[in-house]
Amino acid sequence: DAYVKAATQIDEQDRLDATKEKTGVVLSGITATNPASGEEIPVYIADYVLGGYGTGAIMAVPAHDERDYAFALKFNLPVKCVALPSEIIMQMNRTANLHEKDGYRLVLEKYKNGEGFHPGYGVIINSGEFDGMDSEEAKEKIVAKVGGEMTSTYRLRDWSIGRQRYWGVPIPIVYSPEGVPHIVPKQHLPWVLPEDVDFKPTGVAPLAKSEVLKKRTEEIFGIGWTPEVETMDTFVDSSWYFLRYFNNHNAESLSSLEQQKDWMPVDMYFGGAEHTTMHLLYSRFWQKALFDLGLVTESEPYKQRVNHGMILGSDGNKMSKSKGNVVDPDAQVALVGADTIKIYLAFMGPYADSSYPWDFGGIAGVRRFLERSYGLIDHIGDTPSSELVRLLHKTIQKVGTDILEFKYNTAISAMMIFVNLAEKGSLTKDSYELFVRMLAPFAPHLGEEIWAQLGHTTSVHCEAFPVANLALTIDETVIIGVQINGKLRGDITITPNATEVEAINAVQANPLLQEKLLSGTLKKVIYVPGRILNLLLD
Repeated sequence: DAYVKAATQIDEQDRLDATKEKTGVVLSGITATNPASGEEIPVYIADYVLGGYGTGAIMAVPAHDERDYAFALKFNLPVKCVALPSEIIMQMNRTANLHEKDGYRLVLEKYKNGEGFHPGYGVIINSGEFDGMDSEEAKEKIVAKVGGEMTSTYRLRDWSIGRQRYWGVPIPIVYSPEGVPHIVPKQHLPWVLPEDVDFKPTGVAPLAKSEVLKKRTEEIFGIGWTPEVETMDTFVDSSWYFLRYFNNHNAESLSSLEQQKDWMPVDMYFGGAEHTTMHLLYSRFWQKALFDLGLVTESEPYKQRVNHGMILGSDGNKMSKSKGNVVDPDAQVALVGADTIKIYLAFMGPYADSSYPWDFGGIAGVRRFLERSYGLIDHIGDTPSSELVRLLHKTIQKVGTDILEFKYNTAISAMMIFVNLAEKGSLTKDSYELFVRMLAPFAPHLGEEIWAQLGHTTSVHCEAFPVANLALTIDETVIIGVQINGKLRGDITITPNATEVEAINAVQANPLLQEKLLSGTLKKVIYVPGRILNLLLD
């Protein structure tokens, strides 16, 4: 009872925070029975489980849910993996026979320690009759076996949109002297905010102190009539404001349907986790309501959502003045330059869903990379290195692809690798210009400076992003593993597009692999060019 009382005092968003240390109380003497396996399991009360979600009771899956996993570690509960990603199955096929226990043991040992934690999509294991099924197929069959039914739970809730503040949409409601609310007639819309407002917090709604709003209301409706003094939540504005971005001077309608056909839906929606409910969910609701009214052309406002992470203090905690761990970006820019800070932020890690602590040492490394990129101007020569040219075009291909996938950190890493090799030899002016055009979106000031020093009078940002010569991105040779009866026995070096016959010849030319072949008769060959060769012997 004490735990439940304390939990109800915690904000729901804080309870859902995946980084929050998990707490809970076991219900001694009470167990639940897994309806699929018949296994008895303990029952806990934990504040990260919300009473309004489904029935308020969940079956924890610690190998496949981040918060369940943290809870299981805290209370020393077993972590059973019941689904393997398809790529892990493929890896097991390459390294061991899928039906050998060692293959399962090695992978499960990895998962037991949380190294292979994943959302639970893939191939079902540890589940009796459902083993080997696709997770989505198994989900339906398990539900059918236990006599349940598939349902969807939506977290759309009543939304109190009234706010006692000035910056928000004024609510077009007025009250008669008897206190009866009335909608402001259409001819008096828009019901705009007054400008004679002191919005310092005094405990009284700012609009309640406006003489202009009071006078306007009485002139239209009569003496004794009063205006609504609350404004709508600003999330009301942001639930539909993108519909005005491309049509903001339209005085006839919400948004031109013709222009919506060109611009909607929004291609990419970026935002933090705090927007996931209030903005993302409610703007979708708003869009669907407008669609039903015939005011918009699309029933969904966005094509894709990317949830960005957070930059933490150098101590790994959320930046806070009280903790003294706030990093002033202006001070850092003054110290090492805007390009350095820009690239450092992109180099911290993948853009989506992750948070990273500020690392002053990491900034120094990025600054050195930019200095070395600038210094490549001293390595320009007339004799191009074929190895360097190949790496340049591989880098262009990777950086271009990574940008589209928001993998800025690996794009920068690829450019760092190129600079390392370029410093050891020489590169032509043409190659250096290709590199600068690739670097410029990440380091706009330095890119402009180098471009000018290379003799150009126009901006590097007017240039197209370089296009890789695909013929130069293909390796002349690759090293691939050779399996015999499912076990890795060695490797061979061949061309990426070598035929099966050429691959077999390379195996026979390798004394160690040739000796393994003599242990049986070749029955079947599984060959994926440039990747793997599996020889099955009798």
